[in-house]
Amino acid sequence: MTTRPDAPFGARLRAAMSARGPLCPGIDPHASLLAAWGLPDTADGCERFAMTAVEALAPVVSSIKPQSAFFERHGSRGVAVLEKVIAASRESGCLVILDVKRGDIGTTAQAYADAYLDPTSPLASDAITASPYLGFGSLAPMIETAARHNAGVFALALTSNPEAPRFQHARTADGSTIAGEVLAGLRAANEGAESLGSFGAVVGATIGSTEENLDINGPLLVPGIGAQGGTADDVRRIFGAAVRNVVPTSTREILGAGPSVQALREAAARANDEFAALL
Repeated sequence: MTTRPDAPFGARLRAAMSARGPLCPGIDPHASLLAAWGLPDTADGCERFAMTAVEALAPVVSSIKPQSAFFERHGSRGVAVLEKVIAASRESGCLVILDVKRGDIGTTAQAYADAYLDPTSPLASDAITASPYLGFGSLAPMIETAARHNAGVFALALTSNPEAPRFQHARTADGSTIAGEVLAGLRAANEGAESLGSFGAVVGATIGSTEENLDINGPLLVPGIGAQGGTADDVRRIFGAAVRNVVPTSTREILGAGPSVQALREAAARANDEFAALL
């Protein structure tokens, strides 16, 4: 399955998943991973780590998820490394989902959108993660900018951190949950989209269960696979019929196989095969 490079993000993601499998490995230059690879916790170490991961993974997976914070902690040199990661990954035919979890209002939200979704920006990515907890409407500048540039947005909906349920399961005046409001907003944004909408939800693989309707006609970015405990069986149980739209993301289990390029690629292939069979 192929699609035009200027097609909407959702259509490009569906085509990429069909061609390369659903797995979305993370690239997180965490201090402990740098140490495990025998690298210094510096901008240079970050670059060697991240570009090795790109060399191993970007040519073979459908999407990749750099975590911006682990680059930002090295200042401007770290952000320059992130720019290289984004560019090299996209040149390899891999979609980049930049994990930034930005959330604000008005002109500030628009500035975030311009930074990460406008193709003239050096940080331009295929999609970003975003926080909707200033109200789903606060994401409008990001969603509108993404739509204009055939990019995507993944909004946090059901995360697996222990504090999440108290907030995300809270009820609004009309009886729906906060998470349900986020999912409903995404469903509306994807209305009429063919193949797959461009606006997705972040739903943890270790949430246990949910009564929410996860079929939003858009992608479901699912962290927590592998080292964090999430399994293919968990994903099958949680997502039901919506499992066809799951983008499983694994970071520590795959990156822990490094620094060998071959070992990294083999770890990704094993996880990809497991989820390709499921989906």
